[in-house]
Amino acid sequence: MTAATQRQPAPRPVTTLSADDARRMALRAQGLLGAPARSASAQGGGGRREGVRGMLRRLGAVQLDTISVLARSHELVPYARLGAVGRSAVESAYWSSSPEGATPARPHSFEYWSHAACILPIEEWPHFAFRRRARRAKGHRWHVMKDSARSCAAVLDRLKADGPLTTSQLGGGRNGGEWWDWSETKIAVEWLLDTGDVVCTERRGWKRIYDLAERAVPEPLLHDDLDDAECIRRLVAQAGAAMGVATRADLADYHRLKGEQVDAVIEGTGLVPVTVEGWAKPAWADPEALAAPPRGRHRTTLLSPFDSLIWDRPRTERIFDFTHRLEAYVPRPKRIHGYFAMPLLAGGKLVGRVDPAREGRTLVARQLSLQGPKAVRPMAQALREAATWVDCDTVRIERCDDAQLAAALRTELTRTDEDDTRAGEGTTG
Repeated sequence: MTAATQRQPAPRPVTTLSADDARRMALRAQGLLGAPARSASAQGGGGRREGVRGMLRRLGAVQLDTISVLARSHELVPYARLGAVGRSAVESAYWSSSPEGATPARPHSFEYWSHAACILPIEEWPHFAFRRRARRAKGHRWHVMKDSARSCAAVLDRLKADGPLTTSQLGGGRNGGEWWDWSETKIAVEWLLDTGDVVCTERRGWKRIYDLAERAVPEPLLHDDLDDAECIRRLVAQAGAAMGVATRADLADYHRLKGEQVDAVIEGTGLVPVTVEGWAKPAWADPEALAAPPRGRHRTTLLSPFDSLIWDRPRTERIFDFTHRLEAYVPRPKRIHGYFAMPLLAGGKLVGRVDPAREGRTLVARQLSLQGPKAVRPMAQALREAATWVDCDTVRIERCDDAQLAAALRTELTRTDEDDTRAGEGTTG
């Protein structure tokens, strides 16, 4: 075994945490326990109470995905933490520049490869230099250009003269075949995005807006000066803070690092070695999370399957004793919980799930399961809040794996509707 592959023995843990301690620390770190980072607007101001932008900095990464059921996942993530923030305000918080009207504009975020394609705080641009260098060294991603020098130069010239631009404005993304049959221009601009010459700091209507990094990224951040170890050290520390307490595998998965990369930098991250009861592997905790016991109000909400609280399935099972699988790409006859089943978070636990859809102004629970009668009222609350957020005024239950719980849920939804009606009548006139 070489020195490069040899694992160092785990350091002596400074304390032992109960499984409940670890669960609450994870919830608080993810912004789902305690006072939410609300603000008068989605953009917010300074301090910890700064809405969507504060949430993005706390999480460090918000995953993007093409699936849109109630909303796209990057909208569902702030909704889960902040409540019914307007969807247009969420987009504005992610993508608009600040201060308004300033020249040059300063973006709040950029899109790059983290856990997957993610929205990242613009301050993290220097810390992904290691990944840009790795992409550059590999020479290509999925596609190989016919004439890389000429194609990349053409894209850069267009962006310099006319940018920011979409793929369509650059000349089109496909050759006319299947979605993966990319045009030379599309391959070139995505390659330039991978290597850092081009950046996406905005999406409009789900389309990436490409710009020159030298124009879009604030000058103090526009560098690849940090070596790989410093980049990875920062990302491991950030992941530890975003999870509260985590194993080596958890820390690696958050930004899709390798376990050996975590091993090489863990000592310099400031994370504290701990033992968690019931966890088979050593863990590390954020020192700030250890300093104050997590307490406060629990959020009751539906979670996107791509939410960073649960995107690592082994961690989700370890912390919440809850097995979850995205079945969107599973053939319909083999699905157990539905196309886009969203777990229900209530009282700091995962206590059910629902596969939602919209039909006009009706939110349809196509398939639903609950972990006992105590989950009925939280599910009704979560469904009604989600319905209101997406401009639905009715909730319909189609299928539930327990007929008695389904009946109780329908009764609870009816009672909630009646309470809302009486509250509305009491405030009129």
